[in-house]
Amino acid sequence: MPASNPASEPASRLPLDRPWRTYGASHAFLDPELEAVWFRARRGAPPRMTPQLLEDVGRFARDLEELMGTQRQAVRFVVTASDVPGIYSLGGDLALFVELIRARDRDGLARYAARCVEAVHGLATGFGLGVTTVALVQGAALGGGFEAALACRLIVAERQSSFGFPEPLFGLFPGMGAYTFLGPRVGPAMARRMMLDGVQRDAERLHRMGIVDLVAAEGEGEAVLARHLKERLRRPGPFEALERIAARHEPVDLAQLREIAALWVETALRLGEREVRTMERLLRAQARREGGGAAGAPSGVSHAA
Repeated sequence: MPASNPASEPASRLPLDRPWRTYGASHAFLDPELEAVWFRARRGAPPRMTPQLLEDVGRFARDLEELMGTQRQAVRFVVTASDVPGIYSLGGDLALFVELIRARDRDGLARYAARCVEAVHGLATGFGLGVTTVALVQGAALGGGFEAALACRLIVAERQSSFGFPEPLFGLFPGMGAYTFLGPRVGPAMARRMMLDGVQRDAERLHRMGIVDLVAAEGEGEAVLARHLKERLRRPGPFEALERIAARHEPVDLAQLREIAALWVETALRLGEREVRTMERLLRAQARREGGGAAGAPSGVSHAA
């Protein structure tokens, strides 16, 4: 059943005017009460996996290691979220894809793909620091944005959120971890179907499928997540044991992620002008969506309840 928000829990609990770190496209906040650090995409920056955001993730990982090491700050959770209304992440940097594909820049595509898989591997492995990563999705999580959420150990989504892979619309496939992270949750056959059908699915549907862990009403995601994390802090034993079991039986191999990303690069280089133009149309639709913060699907993407 979807989680509900207790009346005693505030709808928002973040000190948004006091970031711990500010990066190019994101910022981070300390949350001592929950022993958490929030990593949030900043409003005003493109809500997608740009090179700047990927650089931010690397800097954040280094800062987090220092915080937990030399500064001895207790951190049990890293929460990823977005300040952009209605959008968690729209996925890959389509403008960069268009530029690199038209130039047949194999090295540029390979560098981008490598940074993407390093970022999702960090999320999947708690940055090698023993933290549990959490995705708080309060809007659209598409393409690489969906993959980033899937890489986290826990997904909390507000009811209006939508998830999907638009890559098949322009002849690509989600190559930054979709199969690796979906397979254990839904099985290989459903993982392949979701990667190829271009359908957006809502939070309730993904909750029933076992992909989304907790569903909250619109505007209540932070409170529902806070309640859950407090419960984990009160009873850490079973949760920590299951984390260790999952890490042992569902390991995320960086070399395997890199092999899949290399196949993604080869597929991208085979795209023709027709596919690139489709990518440009989707990019324009995304730009309109960013301007309005709307929750609807980009042109050409269907929904499934």
